[in-house]
Amino acid sequence: MNGFSICLFLQFVSSAVAADQILFQDDFKSQLGPDWSWRRENPKAWRVSRQGLEVRIEPGNMWGPQNDAKNVLLRPTPDPLPTELAFSVTVSNQPTHQYEQTDLAWYYDDGHMVKLGQEMVDGKVSIVMGREEKDKTRTIVIIPLAAATVRLQLLVKGDRIHGRFREGESQEWREAGECDLPVLAGVMPRLSLQFYQGAPEVEHWTRVTEFVVTKPGP
Repeated sequence: MNGFSICLFLQFVSSAVAADQILFQDDFKSQLGPDWSWRRENPKAWRVSRQGLEVRIEPGNMWGPQNDAKNVLLRPTPDPLPTELAFSVTVSNQPTHQYEQTDLAWYYDDGHMVKLGQEMVDGKVSIVMGREEKDKTRTIVIIPLAAATVRLQLLVKGDRIHGRFREGESQEWREAGECDLPVLAGVMPRLSLQFYQGAPEVEHWTRVTEFVVTKPGP
């Protein structure tokens, strides 16, 4: 490859990288960014610091009809809503209780959502993707993890949603799964972080950082 070709290639790579438009980002450093809101807030079970947002994983559930998890964090989707939208966050936790989890979710209400998270399942810390509509649940995939830190991403394309993740220090996305979006007429979806199914006698604080919403380029 000659010098001119290398120059063109670098320009192409630069354009491709720049094509993803950042619509919102929050590192959760010392405070929450604008437009976040809590559902069933327990102010004693969350905090922000220079390391990010830390939330104690309390008992409660969002998977199925129970719908009593505390500190469900929500923010609006961009307006107008693009036909393609990605949002991602980094999660660090070492769960020990069955189904203890930290999730990234495309959320309509407590009974309609798609989640992607780090979760303890049958003794293994795993990536779990699931879909819920009218409180009826369907697990899309369970993938064991080797690292305590994982970056999660949900990518919405039309009426489909894809889950991806990067484990530990890896910079390569792995596909987790995909499904159709739940249907709830007249309700705008929101972006959500969820923390639940903690053991009451164990104090685990999960940390989330680097929340980013992007509009993928053409």
